[in-house]
Amino acid sequence: MLSNAAVEKIELNGLNCIADLVQDTCEEYANKPAYTCLGKTLIFKEIDQLSAAFASYLQNYTDLKPGDKIAIQLPSITQFPIVAYGATRAGLVLVNTNPLYTPREMLHQFNNSEATALVILSDLLPVAEKVLPDTNIKTIITTHAADLLAPQAQGSSQVDTISLLDAIALGKKNPYLPVACHIDDLAVLQYTGGTTGLSKGAMLSHGNVLSNTIQTKGRLSNEIMAGEEVLISPLPLYHIYAFNITLLLYFSTGAHTVLIPNPRDMPSFVNAMKAVTFTAISGLNTLFVGLCTQPEFKALDFSKLKITTSGGTALTSSTAKLWKEVTGCDICEGYGLSETSPVVTFNRPNETLVGSIGAALPGTEIKLLDESDNEVAAGQAGELSVRGPQVMQGYWRSDAATAEVMTSDGFFKTGDIAEQLDNGYYKIVDRKKDMIIVSGFNVYPNEVEEILSNHSGILEAAVIGVPLEKTGESVKAFIVKSQHNQDLEEGDIIAHCREFLTAYKVPKQIVFMDELPKTAVGKILRRELRAV
Repeated sequence: MLSNAAVEKIELNGLNCIADLVQDTCEEYANKPAYTCLGKTLIFKEIDQLSAAFASYLQNYTDLKPGDKIAIQLPSITQFPIVAYGATRAGLVLVNTNPLYTPREMLHQFNNSEATALVILSDLLPVAEKVLPDTNIKTIITTHAADLLAPQAQGSSQVDTISLLDAIALGKKNPYLPVACHIDDLAVLQYTGGTTGLSKGAMLSHGNVLSNTIQTKGRLSNEIMAGEEVLISPLPLYHIYAFNITLLLYFSTGAHTVLIPNPRDMPSFVNAMKAVTFTAISGLNTLFVGLCTQPEFKALDFSKLKITTSGGTALTSSTAKLWKEVTGCDICEGYGLSETSPVVTFNRPNETLVGSIGAALPGTEIKLLDESDNEVAAGQAGELSVRGPQVMQGYWRSDAATAEVMTSDGFFKTGDIAEQLDNGYYKIVDRKKDMIIVSGFNVYPNEVEEILSNHSGILEAAVIGVPLEKTGESVKAFIVKSQHNQDLEEGDIIAHCREFLTAYKVPKQIVFMDELPKTAVGKILRRELRAV
């Protein structure tokens, strides 16, 4: 059944690009607190000045031109919004990059995106230095996490770098010149897992991300009061969910956002919450469970908490119940993907249905399709497919991959199987893809299997996702040893994976088998592995 939400047209209210949103917001809420991180608070006027100075540096002291790509490899610290806003104000395209990437993963994303600039945490530079000579990156800007509290010495490097603070100081010597921009211009290359084992860049235009900001704001409009909200933001800003919710949605409403650089450090996390009167928190299932096990968290004042948003991975009923018992606040679950900027559906606040991903956002059409891309009959499950202003322009440098996921009439096929409930909400019932979701991050079996298969002692390998309370799922690998290496042990395999894969992709369980179950044509039967 086609969602009837499509009748509403999304108006951008004169916005042409993210830079317009940044400037308008900073002017409207100039003297209100914008971001707090590590105990340091900056007001909107300071965010405006610092991001404009960074934009000026990019314009006047580098060879970068509008449309060039800049990779951002930072944790959730205030430098992230300063850099992201500044780069977009200079007309650059953002390439959000996981700070935990291995050299192999960095090299692919840097080169595939054609990035020519990089902003990176100083602590991560030694890893990046291993691959930077093999990229086209010429401008390298570094920052320490605590630079905004007390500038730190940058230390020596094998490549030419400039500190972010020095870049901003140079930028202040020249006026920032606004760049002409159109809503169809590329704003972000958001990399998502690829079934071929290599991540693909979803091309998100300024119109895509601004539309989704306005769509999501429309769904949450009764809960978000302009200039009054205090958001706790523990999710990594390079992830499209946090990028939208934190850097665009809540920022545009004049919210005071508390960034949590390391949510695994629960005592520091809780102390940061204790310091403010928070009204909102964004997170995911595993994070909510972790917080609710902390006695100090349970002792916090939740009287002003109005909305808790969840995305990235499925919310379990037990977590929703526990969170409600501890905080008194319902969790409002949504659904989205990198390819949709990201939000497609959201539960309506005060009408939440646990286990459901909610209703289509304003301006969003949803069809449930069969294997032939025909719409299924009412009441039947089908592949959730989306059309709307938030749907990507396509995959960067990959027309073939784009064609695989787009229908002839412009619907993006998500790979998730869903059904529509009687109240119009949707429920995910299965994943068409074999994707594994670990703490909200996508892990594609093919990528892990390729790394495993590169080990000389492994003849065959297959991986699946298995439920794990702490992270939602974990990676489980099934290994057939090569004849000449029967001494291969679990520790050898884990060490090999850690060299080439980000930690959440590394298998947590290893099972040795004489052979893998396969179809007559040799395709691995993952469903049989799930029974092992």
